[in-house]
Amino acid sequence: MMPAQPQFVLASASPRRRELLLQIGLLPDAAIAADVDESPLPRETPPELARRLARAKLTRIRDDHPGNFILAADTVVGVGRRILPKPVDEDQARGCLALLSGRRHHVFTAVAASGPDGTERLRLVDSVVAFKRLSAAETAWYLESGEWRDKAGGYAIQGRAGRFVRFLRGSYSNVVGLPLFETANLLEGLGYCVHDGAP
Repeated sequence: MMPAQPQFVLASASPRRRELLLQIGLLPDAAIAADVDESPLPRETPPELARRLARAKLTRIRDDHPGNFILAADTVVGVGRRILPKPVDEDQARGCLALLSGRRHHVFTAVAASGPDGTERLRLVDSVVAFKRLSAAETAWYLESGEWRDKAGGYAIQGRAGRFVRFLRGSYSNVVGLPLFETANLLEGLGYCVHDGAP
């Protein structure tokens, strides 16, 4: 009996991450949500949280799917040491926009990947984004869109919030939710053929 070919498993049910991978020709064989507690620990910084959660997601899915290529990621928006949430309601989203208005913030994505032999790699990507100062009308307009739901920091740069961005340094795809250059390099370094989507 021939051994099964390793599969490419995305440790996320995020449609955004799947779409980003498809953008560079990578099609996961499976996309499975990794159920982990995303609550920050006391005094945990935004990059520390991103790294810890990416590792936790990777471990959770890898343990259930050994012998495969596993990719996990977590995106955290930070203003200084403050971690912005994924808003659960409009009031929380309004609070995020108030913190982002007129200042720079960081978007950290930790990408964790493992190969069929269990080798693990992790990369942290940091993009700097600056919002214009938002008027009350602009804030209300964005809240009405509902785009803030389930988005780190309460916004989606690929949607309406794109009109608020006056400056961006670093990876745009990182701000969307997955830094594509770094992700492709991690997978390739583990032996996954990123050119034709097959190991």
